[in-house]
Amino acid sequence: MRRLPLLILLLVFAWLLPAAAQPAPSAYLRAERLGITFISSLGHPANELRYQRALLLGPAWNRWPLYWNEVERQPGLFDWSRYDRLVSGDLRHGLKLDVILLGRPAFHGRGGGIEGLERPVFADGTDAPAPGKAPNAANPWAVFVTQAVNRYRPGGLLAQQEGWPAGLGVQVWEAWNEPDLGMFWSAGVEEYARLLKVTYLAAHAADPEARVMFGGLAYGDPDQDDWLRKVLAIYAQDPNRRAHNWYMDIVAVHNYSDPRRSGLVVRRARETLASFGLERPVWLNESGVPVWDDYPGPTWTRQDAAARALRATAAQQAAFVVQSTVYAWAEGAEVVFFHQLYDDCGNQPSGTTFPPHNGEWCADGRACWGDAHGLYRNERTADCFNQHPLPGTPRPAAGAFYRLAQIFGSAPVEDARIDISGSAARVVFERPAAGERITVLWNRRLEPITLEVEAAGAGARLYSSANEDWTLTPAGGIYRIELPPATRDDYPYLPAGEVSAIGGPPFFLVERLNPPTPAAPLTITPGAVIGTPPPRPTTDPARDVTPPSTAMMPLPVVSPATFTVYWSGEDDSGIDRYLIWVRVDGGDWTPWLETTATQAQYTGQLGRRYEFAAWAVDLAGNWSSNIELTPQAVTAVQ
Repeated sequence: MRRLPLLILLLVFAWLLPAAAQPAPSAYLRAERLGITFISSLGHPANELRYQRALLLGPAWNRWPLYWNEVERQPGLFDWSRYDRLVSGDLRHGLKLDVILLGRPAFHGRGGGIEGLERPVFADGTDAPAPGKAPNAANPWAVFVTQAVNRYRPGGLLAQQEGWPAGLGVQVWEAWNEPDLGMFWSAGVEEYARLLKVTYLAAHAADPEARVMFGGLAYGDPDQDDWLRKVLAIYAQDPNRRAHNWYMDIVAVHNYSDPRRSGLVVRRARETLASFGLERPVWLNESGVPVWDDYPGPTWTRQDAAARALRATAAQQAAFVVQSTVYAWAEGAEVVFFHQLYDDCGNQPSGTTFPPHNGEWCADGRACWGDAHGLYRNERTADCFNQHPLPGTPRPAAGAFYRLAQIFGSAPVEDARIDISGSAARVVFERPAAGERITVLWNRRLEPITLEVEAAGAGARLYSSANEDWTLTPAGGIYRIELPPATRDDYPYLPAGEVSAIGGPPFFLVERLNPPTPAAPLTITPGAVIGTPPPRPTTDPARDVTPPSTAMMPLPVVSPATFTVYWSGEDDSGIDRYLIWVRVDGGDWTPWLETTATQAQYTGQLGRRYEFAAWAVDLAGNWSSNIELTPQAVTAVQ
């Protein structure tokens, strides 16, 4: 495979656009099958920076908990003000919401469960929904669910107050989180089945278009704790189950650390539903792996596999994002979420922080590491873990997430298949309606391999997760693709013969199955575009004989239509002028500006990818030596 020189995209957002220049929410890429947890939440309300960081990556969905005990502080008195701001902010930024109904006020507790949950859902003493029926005051969970849905549904109380357009509001309601884990739910499977039923009936009575989700399942011990099967077995005895859709519209599952397991838990849920004659959308609405080799992770554990069990390097985390998602999609997941946007506080108390260290901070039992789950490192202003030397910058996983959004978008997949029988893993997605086949592939071994892939068309594009891409032409009907090796992650539950749960860096082979649609004409503005080739570099031995060097400030992975490009140069005698080049969608390099300035605005077109390179000539007439153009700054307009 012919490869370009390696380009490492530095996803460093070192500046913000002025508020007036912020792109509208509709200008961002929206991948309908992708979400990120905790873009905002009650504990971490999103400001414009946080929203921009998230929206640049292309998610359509956010997920956060709505805690009952945070709105009903005294019996019968509800204060929704903080959640009003949260919901309004998310919807104003174009995000769809998976809202988890969770928690209980102490005065409504009963053992590990909720008082009154067994009482009828409605005030007429029945569980039979009908328009206009009030919830039963003796069933406080039914009251809470009814109030939440009535407030935040399309056309609900907040929509009326804020003047939202028709259809805008919350419609996905998740009944608790990980009920199969005792740390979240300790009242047993029968009481959870009742909670899910009450949630379904109350939510649908308040909003017939609501979608109620079985709380995301951890499957900690799938053989013993298959709560989906146990709840369905309970409902199988309910004579009204069919009339009420078996009390669930969506089923959610969770997975961490092992990307293959993401697909397996999705398949497990679908097979369990099928065994009861049911079919429901399955969402993987939590997935991820924490990083150990970056603050606030335990960076000193490089030689201690046990101390960093179930964690990964930042590079492995980026690979996990892609591998986990495509496994889940291939097994039938409708939507996949990555956990989470920032590190935030993780499982540590608010205020936990410390400087980067090599383990010495762990003395005296102090908190000395945190869960570095984030696509972004925490900002300096964060409540926790706010001492990273590069605050607010993205990890490689952010670029991997965007690459998924960019390549898959929202177009449906008509068929998918998984092949992990050899040294490489391949997940193939057929999209005949879009005229393409997408093959995601990565190395499963600890040494590099060259993979042969039978071509489906006359040519293809190959993309990495690190913003590299190549044009490929098959030789003898075969693409030969070099795959870098996996590295060990010391996952403690590896099957026999496997060397690492997380494979090597993934690549996307996108093949056109139909003749491509001609590209629209390009419009390049502003700037004085040079129409003739520049002179070849020369030197003047009588004066300065050292050529200048050039650099460009990294661009965000995605940009609004008009963005600013920055460049600079260094030379002994000084820079006379610059020649700035641009390449669009991997085509030919074209001169853009000849200028003495060190920045300019560029206006691109939606859906196009732009690469820039800078030449310079010094006062002695020496040209910079990078005459073989390679990209120095890269972005895509979304």
